[in-house]
Amino acid sequence: MEFNKDTLIGEILEKAPEKADILLEAGMHCLGCPASQMETLEEACQVHGIDVEKVVKKLNED
Repeated sequence: MEFNKDTLIGEILEKAPEKADILLEAGMHCLGCPASQMETLEEACQVHGIDVEKVVKKLNED
């Protein structure tokens, strides 16, 4: 699966649960929150002050 800034957090966790560690390491510790499931990667990064491009790159290289 190719990830981008518009990919939903819930979709990442559903289709590639092994990627949760990358999100946690980036500082997204609310992955279990129901609201986060419908957030895009970009929205979640904005909330946490994280560079979305760095996270997208990491998700796609592993």
